[in-house]
Amino acid sequence: MKTILKKIITTILRLLAQATLRKYKPKIVAVTGSVGKTSAKDAIYAVFSREFFTRRSEKSFNTEIGIPLTILGCHNEWSNVLGWMKNIFRGLSLILFRHKYPEWLILEIGVDRPGDMKSVAGWIHPDVIVVTRFADVPVHVEYFPSPEALIEEKSSLISSLKKDGLLILNRDDEKVMAQKERWKGKIATFGFEEGAGVRASNIAPLYAEDDLERKIPAGIMFRVETDGKTFPVRLYGTLGKAAVYSASAALCAGMAQGINLIRIADALAEIIPPPGRMRIIPGIKKTFIIDDSYNASPVAMQSALLTLRDLQSYGRKIAALGDMLELGKYSTDEHKKVGALAGSFCSVLITVGMRARYIAEGALDAGMSEKNIYQFENSREAGKYLEKILEEGDVVLIKGSQGSGAQSIRMERVVEEIMAEPERKDELLVRQGEEWKKR
Repeated sequence: MKTILKKIITTILRLLAQATLRKYKPKIVAVTGSVGKTSAKDAIYAVFSREFFTRRSEKSFNTEIGIPLTILGCHNEWSNVLGWMKNIFRGLSLILFRHKYPEWLILEIGVDRPGDMKSVAGWIHPDVIVVTRFADVPVHVEYFPSPEALIEEKSSLISSLKKDGLLILNRDDEKVMAQKERWKGKIATFGFEEGAGVRASNIAPLYAEDDLERKIPAGIMFRVETDGKTFPVRLYGTLGKAAVYSASAALCAGMAQGINLIRIADALAEIIPPPGRMRIIPGIKKTFIIDDSYNASPVAMQSALLTLRDLQSYGRKIAALGDMLELGKYSTDEHKKVGALAGSFCSVLITVGMRARYIAEGALDAGMSEKNIYQFENSREAGKYLEKILEEGDVVLIKGSQGSGAQSIRMERVVEEIMAEPERKDELLVRQGEEWKKR
């Protein structure tokens, strides 16, 4: 019965969203890819919202239900039937009466199963499409015949781009750049490689100083070259190359709308990193947490570990890593690869979940001592143990897949156990809504 009701509500909301787009005709930026969609969406929103009345997808609303909710300006009501009825009436009100409506919508668009993108591309016609990155082994691949089939599904969104639209591609990703063959119109590129229209370079961590004048992580800085101009960009409260890619995509999108480069850089410097995405959070005992607990895929896990490896620290480097889900036949090998990387430099490795046992195995194969590897079945236990062993100056990377039901890893619970300000968890951590707290 719940499944039937969900389908009915989803259909009604989609029809209302379609009618809303026809009536108000907002311009749309659609962000897709395997990695970095949410961060890119938030960076683009930060730039556009300074210049235009703009709305973005909440959190990671990128599915058949999330996209209509964003267009209608509604919230996910989970199992609250009355809440869903209010959403429907909100949609009807938008159509029947004239409301002030955003000039731009920044939509994150993802896929879970074959056919998902086709159903969206049939009625979303973006003015700008941003393709972030395609992983060799992307999340959800177990539901597709191959990684290539999943990439084909996501890339089919390009066919919905308006005739005078702009396609923005990651210059560093061959799979992304291959999609330029689908589009004969305007194309902009970003990345670190030669030839990128917005080219980033000289990425380096930003450090503050503690009361003993020791360096502590505060963010990242990099230089951007575009149209013969070079200027610095700073991002605070986050770490990693992925954040640079997101900012560079926002630079492409903003420049295409004629926004001044200095204003774009200022907007990027004021971004508050989304919870659970390489966010720097103070930990207990004067430690530092790199909270990347929102989700995980092999490419994102490796990128996060490389960021931890290259970070200056006066304490130990610790990785707390959970299962990576929906990898199908690639799961064992990909977990072992992650473990090998972690084992090559981490002082301590903590794993959470059944699949993450292969992370531990990979670390052992890479030469990490067994006495420095700790395995747990759930994140609460892992967090309580980590709380006991932390020492001043330690930097802890926490990452794992989201999951649901029996597969739920919930690595944000590890963060909660060791964060210096647990009273701010609703503000700082992912999955803190009432529905999640019941699970």
